[in-house]
Amino acid sequence: MQFPKGLITIDKNSHVAVYLQIANGIISHIRRGILKPSAALPASRILAADLKVHRKTVVAAYDELYAQSWVDAYPRKGIFVAKNLPDVSPRKITTGIQSYSYPEETFFEIANDKFPSLALSVKSPEHNLVFNDGFPDTRLAPVELMVREYRRFARYHFTSKYLMYGPEQGSENLRTELARFFGETRGLQVKPENILITKGVQMALYLIAQLLLTKNDTVIVADPGYNGANEVFEQAGANLALVPIDEHGININHIEAICKKKKVKLVYVIPHHHSPTTVTLSAERRMQLLELARKYKFAIVEDDYDYDFHYASSPILPLASIDYYGSVIYVGSFSKTIAPGIRMGFMIAPKNLIARATRFRKLIDRQGEQLLEEAMANLLKNGDISRHLKKANKIYHERRDILCRLLQEKLNGSVNFKIPDGGFAVWVEYLNGLKPQEVSAKAATMGLTISNGKDYYHDPAYLNNCIRIGFASLNPNELEAAVDILAKAVISLS
Repeated sequence: MQFPKGLITIDKNSHVAVYLQIANGIISHIRRGILKPSAALPASRILAADLKVHRKTVVAAYDELYAQSWVDAYPRKGIFVAKNLPDVSPRKITTGIQSYSYPEETFFEIANDKFPSLALSVKSPEHNLVFNDGFPDTRLAPVELMVREYRRFARYHFTSKYLMYGPEQGSENLRTELARFFGETRGLQVKPENILITKGVQMALYLIAQLLLTKNDTVIVADPGYNGANEVFEQAGANLALVPIDEHGININHIEAICKKKKVKLVYVIPHHHSPTTVTLSAERRMQLLELARKYKFAIVEDDYDYDFHYASSPILPLASIDYYGSVIYVGSFSKTIAPGIRMGFMIAPKNLIARATRFRKLIDRQGEQLLEEAMANLLKNGDISRHLKKANKIYHERRDILCRLLQEKLNGSVNFKIPDGGFAVWVEYLNGLKPQEVSAKAATMGLTISNGKDYYHDPAYLNNCIRIGFASLNPNELEAAVDILAKAVISLS
């Protein structure tokens, strides 16, 4: 058989492999009825000559068709369109049902009070510049290094085992490398059995809340603070005790005053570059907090989400590095150090809690992605992650300086801020009666997405004129363009 000219076209500039283009072309003609079941296909040499490709390319295309059951192969006879095609035509349940649109709501009842009314992410306008709350630049993510590790695994004979069910606690190789990495960078003397791999910090916080909290337990949090943690604790039934935060971090005297009045189950702290205010918890207050935890027997959840990014000073070691009594649960994430789309975090705690958290994790997510975890273990072992962090640290340092200079030059007198020692964002206060919601709405019409100031304070009565401006995910030209728009929005409202 000879294919009519033009029946299959090949684009050698396409990202789709040529053999797949041939296979997909044949499948298309089978579906359209041009090639009938049991019809003979050209010999590989003949089709290769017609299409001006190597014979092995056509052989690969036929192998692909055979693997998908589109063709039958008969020795010494040739390749034929399959008698029974793999496309399935489903049968109706009954002929009496009319066509219908999918229901908008369930017919059965849902207890809506069991679920928090969380604000879901809203996509920014396609062409807007975005001042986010402080995320890494995904363009800097070491994607090629991760792809390299995936390719390396593809060549190993034992790779298939990582595609089966594995350890719920996470890859042992990854936990081993993390233990070493944290020992070198954070002074944490932990073992692999002290580490649980999670899908970001949010999963770790959820596990902790479900395991430790019961209805009406008291949880101390900073206000302003991280709303994502507050919602998790309240979902578990806890009552939040709000504590103010100043330039040295969460107020320890307020924490002790609360402990004297009621039983506190948990204190949540962000020790470095507190979200949203960017302040760092002082060494003195860290020691005081550990002593209070020992005295009143509450758990400390230490969310060290961006420990690796410091520009003006050396980081203070985590509370977990001097936790002699087992009071601290240390959580963090690669979602902040590398890219938000890489959902990989960790929880570090004494073995008895990790064992329970692992069992509970299995209920909601059987395990993590083993290949990703193994790839990350290799990147840590090879030093690739450390090199990436050093390079990114330098870039983000430069971007912090650029943003702060631009704010001082173009918005002098309209905003007030302190240059942060590290992290991904600047905490900015609007002056002269400027309201964050009005600035945000005006900037949006001019091509800039920026915070409207909501969700920083848990107390809704608090009138807040501050916003968090992330600098890490914009390059120098984008930062200048974004600040220009912000300045114009502010001027138009003045």
